[in-house]
Amino acid sequence: MNDVSVIIPTWNRAATIEKAVRSALAQTLSPLEVLVCDDGSTDDTEQIIKSISDERVRWVPGPRGGRPAIPRNRGIRESRGEWLAFLDSDDEWLPEKLEKQLSLAEKTDCKAACCNAYRFVPGKGVDGVLLSWGAERVTFSDLLQVNQVICSSALIQRSLIGATIGFPEEPQLKASEDYALWLRVATQTDFAFVNEPLVIYTDDPINSVRKVETNVWRQRKNVTNDFLFWGHSNHISDEFMRKAKRQRYTAEWNFNKARFVDFLRNIFGLGK
Repeated sequence: MNDVSVIIPTWNRAATIEKAVRSALAQTLSPLEVLVCDDGSTDDTEQIIKSISDERVRWVPGPRGGRPAIPRNRGIRESRGEWLAFLDSDDEWLPEKLEKQLSLAEKTDCKAACCNAYRFVPGKGVDGVLLSWGAERVTFSDLLQVNQVICSSALIQRSLIGATIGFPEEPQLKASEDYALWLRVATQTDFAFVNEPLVIYTDDPINSVRKVETNVWRQRKNVTNDFLFWGHSNHISDEFMRKAKRQRYTAEWNFNKARFVDFLRNIFGLGK
């Protein structure tokens, strides 16, 4: 079966949530359900969702947690599909997104899939594509170098959730919890990569959780530390652990180097 549960976390996104939901409902491969997982919204998001007359749409309420991992994991627990697809509430899908991903996943025998995306900048419009990746797969080694899996493009088999647990909810991973999960998933399967922009990704860092952490090396250090802790607990093979340790050392080195440079700038007034 190709039953797909679409999981959309949201918080006060009344202005964009309906477009996101309708883009999921309009797929050429119809999803089994669309779960809108609320994180304590105080605007009209709930009323907008409940006005959509489609039995596939489900409102999944919850208290304010402040981290997208929390409503995403709630959606995973509530979902029924064989496949889980993730869509942020300010992004949209093009109509063939699910169909093309599932087709390539079957062709490559992968239990996960992703794709490229158009970059949409508020006030400017579409500004090119996000990724320059050209291979048909994204492997664990590829992901360690840079996260090539756009969250709103991710599609994974439910069977992977038991081993990977779900999105980590630790506060220090708030801006990179999806990256942490993709690394876990990549120890179980490669991601099939559809080299087409099948997602419209809203690039709005001011109103995104990404604004809480802008240091890429601190993010990578936190993500690899999370992976190593999970890997030790789940007896992940030495090959994956060695690669993650090397990446953690690189991240720590670059993070400390950046902190030292900032220290010198503050002391000597460089760059002012």
